[in-house]
Amino acid sequence: MTNAADTPQAAAFRRQVLNPMKLRLFMLRKLPMAWLAGLRLTQLTPESATVTIRYKYLTQNPFRSLYFACLAMAAELASGIQAMMHVQAGGPVSMLVVGIQGDFTKKAVGLITFTCPDGPHIAQAIAESRATGEGRTVVCTSTGVDEAGDVVAVFKLTWSFRAKK
Repeated sequence: MTNAADTPQAAAFRRQVLNPMKLRLFMLRKLPMAWLAGLRLTQLTPESATVTIRYKYLTQNPFRSLYFACLAMAAELASGIQAMMHVQAGGPVSMLVVGIQGDFTKKAVGLITFTCPDGPHIAQAIAESRATGEGRTVVCTSTGVDEAGDVVAVFKLTWSFRAKK
């Protein structure tokens, strides 16, 4: 079985989204709230992805920290961009978040970095869906840390993948 992340399509996708200007244009067109919030993709490999979000006027809540929905958006992008990369090879696959759980452990201020190390699980679910034609789900964990390295939030996102016929 060919790893979807090893294909030329996946490599081209990685090059495009790791280019800051191309990523901003993509977000402006497809994810305008992520563009407004200032999400940045800093790392994308077949194994993991890292997304940052900064505390600023547009991302604040009344308690002078990052609004939880902005944190969730960054956590989702860290797993979702990996799914998009793994979908590049082969036939089309529908992908959808079907569940989310967030645990907040510290006030989120400054630059928050979310990392999701679940690329292999995502690739396996997509491959199984393509092989069987049935839907598969995978729970991805995105952990957000502040500039001091303290965990501020942990999100568990349940993604559903179904190969289109």
